[in-house]
Amino acid sequence: MTPVELSRTLLHAVRRAVDDGELAVAVPERAVVAPPGPGGCGDYASNLALQLARPAGRTPRDVADVLRPYLLGTDGITDVVVTGPGFLNFSLDAAAPGALVDEVLRRGPRYGYAEAGQGPVVRLSCPREIRALVVTDSVARLLRAQGARVRVGCEEAPPEEWIDVLGIDVLGIDVLGTDVDTAPPADVAPATPVTKRPVPAPSPQAVLALGRDAGRWALLHPAPHDRPRLTGGEHLVQRESNPLFRVRYAHARTRALLRNAADLGFRPEADRNATPTPLLTALADHPRVLAAAARDHAPDRLARHLVGVADGVLPVLPGVLPLGEEKPSAAHRARLAVAAAAGAVLAGGLSLLGIDAPDHL
Repeated sequence: MTPVELSRTLLHAVRRAVDDGELAVAVPERAVVAPPGPGGCGDYASNLALQLARPAGRTPRDVADVLRPYLLGTDGITDVVVTGPGFLNFSLDAAAPGALVDEVLRRGPRYGYAEAGQGPVVRLSCPREIRALVVTDSVARLLRAQGARVRVGCEEAPPEEWIDVLGIDVLGIDVLGTDVDTAPPADVAPATPVTKRPVPAPSPQAVLALGRDAGRWALLHPAPHDRPRLTGGEHLVQRESNPLFRVRYAHARTRALLRNAADLGFRPEADRNATPTPLLTALADHPRVLAAAARDHAPDRLARHLVGVADGVLPVLPGVLPLGEEKPSAAHRARLAVAAAAGAVLAGGLSLLGIDAPDHL
């Protein structure tokens, strides 16, 4: 169960409690879930009961106790514990490795995405600064992938060169203060703009000289409060010292292995009895990373996660194909399935950063 699915499950539980007369509240539009804080337990926690306590006219603990039976027994939830004044803590049933790989292969690059239009309305704005525009563009992609409806505004129209070279998604970009900005679609409720102001890039021309993929990575991989490094050509070198190269190379290698396996007459097939590995843990964590990166407007978290997935899959790749006269076995099909799943995660993550995931490199 992903954080988005858990959020929807929480809202469904509130709706059922209201329908049964157990609670007298308006069902909120969203429920926030996050890793447990101090004193919490399990995989995720929510403060929804604290938010509903005042309108319900009850204590947060009472609201949490009302919701708990509606949540227990839900597919994917193994336990619900109430801690502190009324925090709901969830323990989730981890998917078996084989089922996880099957799920990633079924969803492809959209693994970890939520249903479109099911999230909140978000209004982003940024100054006319090249890094702020790229960060805002990627945050908008992350939020849309989590179901949010997003509008982006810029304090002043950016140069067309920035948009063209860096692949900025101009759909919905407004110049703040214009009539367009004050007239959102009729079905979109007004939202307070959130202005993104990361540490500026020292030189727009240095960013543009890197091109779209390396330029965006140079601006997105560091945390927003860190100054991006744009000198020395480190983002362009084709070797392991360059994290962007490792991520794109790992994706290209997984695609090449799928082509080679097809030529040899076998396809990926997940191993139902596989043992969990750090790579499978990283794949299982991908939906949570996407949700957290969207919630906290932090594309740098996704970038670092992709580096971890790439570093996890690269050692697996040499054993995917049979050697010499060896015939493809169940082990080869299982390793190919894991490699293909990692490739799908890398492709989906790179697309949210606005970076190309090449099939050949």
